[in-house]
Amino acid sequence: MTTTLTIPDRLHYTGDAEADELLAREPLALLIGFVLDQQVPLEWAFSSPLQLRRRIGTLDAAAIAAMDPEALDVVFRQKPTLHRFPSNMARRTHELCTFVAARYDGDASRVWTEAADGSDLERRLLELPGIGPMKAQTLIAILMTRYELDLPGIAEVAPTHPTLGDVDSDESRRQYREQKRAYKAQLRAEGKRV
Repeated sequence: MTTTLTIPDRLHYTGDAEADELLAREPLALLIGFVLDQQVPLEWAFSSPLQLRRRIGTLDAAAIAAMDPEALDVVFRQKPTLHRFPSNMARRTHELCTFVAARYDGDASRVWTEAADGSDLERRLLELPGIGPMKAQTLIAILMTRYELDLPGIAEVAPTHPTLGDVDSDESRRQYREQKRAYKAQLRAEGKRV
């Protein structure tokens, strides 16, 4: 069974209309953005899929998986670099694309459109290289709120804290950043790993 989604015009994660539109309509761009979303500003991480597409001419998972990892590393290192740690993130992007090409025939949307229920969706997201529990929960929130994904049991695996799923404008992106800092501070105070 394949689930139909409502595709938003854009996801307001970068402040750049073209990058935000690509994130909304290209599932692999969204996943790459999540892989890159660490130790750099949100806007940098999520605008890098557009820059990657411009540099290599595609965001096709099979094409990226087929690239020589060293060649992809060079692409990530070109100025301006696609991440603060370009080599590490080139490797992670290659791993993600290799997984998506092998498991989902290159169609990243199948990760969620073919999920049977919320638990299956969570399991599929956690299998993706570079996607841990917090990122998986955030993706679930985005899929529920921005794409109107409705699966049995999805509410049980959805986060109860602020996520990018709450972001629907540039202003709400700024508010989200403040809420995320407060949430991480709370987790640290509780002795939890962030």
